[in-house]
Amino acid sequence: MAETIYLIANGDLRLSANQNCWAAQHKVEEAVMAAVRAEGGTIQRGHPYDPVLKHGFIGSQKQGIEVFRNIPPEAPLIVCEAVWEYSHQILTGLVSHKGRILTVANWSGEWPGLVGMLNLNACMTKAGIPYSTLWSLDFKDDFFLGGLRKWLAGEKVVHDLSHVHPLKSFKLPEKAARTGEELAGELRRQKAILGVFDEGCMGMYNGIIEDSYLLPLGVGKERLSQSALYAEMLGTPDSEARAVRAWLDAKGMRFLTGTNPTTDLTDEQILDQCKMYIAALRIADDFGCDVIGIQYQQGLKDLCPASDLAEGLLNNSDRPPVSARGNGRVLYKGQPLPHFNEVDECAGLDALITNRVWRHLGFAPETTLHDVRYGEEFAVGGRNEFVWMFEISGAVPPEHLIGGYAGAVSERQPPMYFRLGGGTVKGVSKPGEIVWSRIYIESGALKVDIGRGRAVELPREETERRWSITTPQWPVMHTVMYGVGRDQLMAQHKSNHIQVAYGPDAAGADNALAVKAAMFQALGLAVNVCGTDSGL
Repeated sequence: MAETIYLIANGDLRLSANQNCWAAQHKVEEAVMAAVRAEGGTIQRGHPYDPVLKHGFIGSQKQGIEVFRNIPPEAPLIVCEAVWEYSHQILTGLVSHKGRILTVANWSGEWPGLVGMLNLNACMTKAGIPYSTLWSLDFKDDFFLGGLRKWLAGEKVVHDLSHVHPLKSFKLPEKAARTGEELAGELRRQKAILGVFDEGCMGMYNGIIEDSYLLPLGVGKERLSQSALYAEMLGTPDSEARAVRAWLDAKGMRFLTGTNPTTDLTDEQILDQCKMYIAALRIADDFGCDVIGIQYQQGLKDLCPASDLAEGLLNNSDRPPVSARGNGRVLYKGQPLPHFNEVDECAGLDALITNRVWRHLGFAPETTLHDVRYGEEFAVGGRNEFVWMFEISGAVPPEHLIGGYAGAVSERQPPMYFRLGGGTVKGVSKPGEIVWSRIYIESGALKVDIGRGRAVELPREETERRWSITTPQWPVMHTVMYGVGRDQLMAQHKSNHIQVAYGPDAAGADNALAVKAAMFQALGLAVNVCGTDSGL
C-alpha cells in the first residue's frame, strides 16, 4: 500500500466532447480517489488538467505516449472513465506497462463511461494486456469496495462468470447442427466480401479483424475510401435523393426539421444523407460487398451530415429502391445490405452470419448492433427485471421499431459530436424474442459469445426518463437478458457493442441461436453460450 497509484483519464479525440464531459469525469475521479485513500492508498493523477484546453483528458495518442513516459512502469494504474474514449490513445502505453491495471467506470448513461470502459477492456483483451475491472454508481457500495480492496492488495479482481458455457458442453439439435455446418461450408465455397470505408473508427482496436482471421472463413475484406463515398455523393443528382425522401415521407417517417443548420436538422442535411444512402449502395455493388461499414466519425464528419439515416435504411429489407448507374437494375432488391456502425468489423462479420442464417430459416433478416449503454431494474410483467438500455446512433432498421417507419422519427444529431448535423432513425424497439451475440479476439483466436433475451416495452414516461439521461436522439431497445446478470455481462462482454436480431417467437429464436452457434463453430470460432435459458 506504500506504492503510489497513478490515475489516468482517457478521452475523446474531439475537443468539444472533452470540454463538455470534463465536469462529469472530474466528479467521478474525485470519488474514486477518495475511495482509494479511505482504504489507505496513495494516489495521484498521471497527467494534469489543461487550463488552455479546459479539460484533463488524454486527447490523442501522441499525448498518451507522453503521459506514460512520466509514469513509473511498475506503478499500479487506474484508468478511470466517465466518458466515451478513444482506446488507441492509451493502448500504446498500456501494452508495455508492467504494473497492475484497473479499469473503472461510473454506472451512468450520461456520456457514457460504461461504453468507453467496455471498449477499452475489449481492446486490452485483444492486445493480451492483463487487467482488472470495476464499476459503481457512487463508489461506496460493497461490490466496488470489495473489489478495490483486493486490487489494492495485489490480487486480480475476479467476477462471477458462471453464466458462460462452452458450446461443446451442449448437444446441439441434430438438424440445427447440420444446417449450421452446411451454411459454413457454403460461405467457405462461395465467399463473401466485407466492405470497410476506412478502418479503425474511434480507437476501436477490438473492432478490427485482421485478414488472417477472415480469409479462412471465406470472407475477404475490401478496403474502401470514404473520400470515394463523398465523391459519389457529390455525383448523385438531387432528384434521386428527393425520391428517397419522398418514399420515406410516404411511409410515414417523421423528420423534425428547422432552419438553423447549426442546431436544427434541415432539409438540406436530409438530402445529403439520402445521397449517402444511394452512394453506399452503388459502391457496395461495384465491389460486390455483402456487408459494409462506414466510419463517419473522423473525416466525413467535417464534410457532410451523419451516416445514421443511411445506415438504418441499409439494414432494412423494405427500403427506398436504388438503381445501378445508368440502368434500372435495383440494387440488393428486397433485402438488406447489412451495415455495421462505426466500421466495427466484429459486428460486420456477425451481421453477415446472421443475415445468412435468418434468411435460410425464413425469418426477417434485419439485424443491428447497439451500445451496451445503461440499465436499471424495472417491473416488467409483474416482476422486477434488470432492463438494459441498448442504444446506438445509427444502423437500427425501422423493422425493429414499434410501428416501423411510421413509428420512426429523425432528429438532429447532437452538435457536440456532429457539427454538420444529420438525422437519426429514432424509435423504440418492438417487444419480442431476440438473439444477441458478440465476436471478439482473445488469446490470438476468434471467439463469440451468444445468448437469448427479449426486447420489452416500458411505459412511455420511463422510456423518456431513460432517454433524458442518455442520448434522446437515438433509437433504443429495452432488453431483458436470459440468465445473465448485470455484473456478469459487464465482466464477460468484450465490446462496447452487442449484435441483436429478432426471432419470430421463443422457439424460433432458440432454433436460430442453435443454427448460428453451429455455423460459428463449424467456421472454427470458439463459441460460448451465455445464460441459462439458451434453448439448447
